Amino acid sequence: MKKNKKEIDKNSIQYKVYNFKTKYQQGFIKSELEELLKEYVGINMDKFNDALMGNTCMLIDNNVIMYHCDIEKALTCGMENRDLNSLEWD
Repeated sequence: MKKNKKEIDKNSIQYKVYNFKTKYQQGFIKSELEELLKEYVGINMDKFNDALMGNTCMLIDNNVIMYHCDIEKALTCGMENRDLNSLEWD
């Protein structure tokens, strides 16, 4: 059975990251990221963590906030078992 575009989009990493309920609109705190990661069984955590190495983040109320775009790229790398490419590095 063919999925329509809306169903496919709801299952995409981008959709899940940007529609995940977070305390801060700027991004994820650690506990929220841990909750999101539960949806990604089989993810290569080494590739995920490598993609987050050296990323930019912010601090609000003593909480480290990781931006949506960085989480999306890290999840993609972890699921595809690959490193960031030069165009993805910021």
